Amino acid sequence: MENMKNLLKFTLALAALTVSASLSAQKKSDPEGVLTYCLPSTTVVLEVTAVQENFYAGPYAKFAEKYLGVNARTSDESKLSITQIKLAPYQEADLNCRYSLSVDKGKIDASFLRMTSYGLVSFADIVTDREVSWRFPLASSGDFAGKGVTSNLTSQTTVLFKNDKKSSYNKVSVQQNMIVAKTPEQKAAETAEMIMKLRQQRLQIVTGDTDATYSGEAMGAAIAELARLEEEYLTLFLGYTESQTQTMSFDIIPEAGRENQKYIAFRISDTAGLLPADNLSGKPVVIEFVPQEIAQIPEPEAVKGKKTPQVLAYYRIPAVCKVVIRDKAQELLQSRVPVYQLGVEASLPVNVILK
Repeated sequence: MENMKNLLKFTLALAALTVSASLSAQKKSDPEGVLTYCLPSTTVVLEVTAVQENFYAGPYAKFAEKYLGVNARTSDESKLSITQIKLAPYQEADLNCRYSLSVDKGKIDASFLRMTSYGLVSFADIVTDREVSWRFPLASSGDFAGKGVTSNLTSQTTVLFKNDKKSSYNKVSVQQNMIVAKTPEQKAAETAEMIMKLRQQRLQIVTGDTDATYSGEAMGAAIAELARLEEEYLTLFLGYTESQTQTMSFDIIPEAGRENQKYIAFRISDTAGLLPADNLSGKPVVIEFVPQEIAQIPEPEAVKGKKTPQVLAYYRIPAVCKVVIRDKAQELLQSRVPVYQLGVEASLPVNVILK
């Protein structure tokens, strides 16, 4: 029993040491008294707005030419169009390029901190508040319910024959009435007839060829209602289109040292809308960065042969890049943006910025 207690105490002590070691590992921090900073990095944010149009073909589309004399689209279609692209560069701290600056207490000047206002160094990530984007809802089918103008049923008379019991050669006709569903073409013909009647009624009101008297607002209201009914019934032949707008943001971080500065910014799909770059179901939209050449500064004669100062402060000079966004061969946007990580790194002696 005593051995079991000792074993339990040893196990608990070992577990406590493990937890303590884990917490210590998670609480790693920079050395005290050392100033650490990061070089800046540029993230390009694209805010893209697109409009998706969904066309729903009418149920009587194939009869439109026969009864109305117009050609109608007979199949559902979806189309996505980019209407606007906004480009904005954001500065962030490049956590892969961290430097430390050790100085004696009381000898650092606030002018070093002022370098952050010029974007030369960064001390923290820049957090930007952007709205969460939404995607298109699930695709729906066309809704033509309640747009019919006639009954779905009709009466059909059928003539049947039965044999006369007195003679096997005599047949007696018998009529049988049945209620059957109308064919699509029958309903299309009746709807087309109703459209023609609405047009005729509207013409009669405008020309005054009617028993009723319309004047002022009453005439306008009557004509507007007839036009609304005609438009509603025409959708059964010509179909209708629904449009919805989608806005999404995409982040692009150019990579330093990469020879080809072309990236897939996002993808587009007629059915799914705007998609991220890693979704292969859409067509790619490419963004390209073309850095402007930065002139090299020759080494001054006074510096040649001298020992490099032991304490240096490093900073980045951004490269001004021409940014082009293309959808295949079509150019959607062109601008100029400074990109820090595609520029050059420089240094200056600490005694320039210290007391």
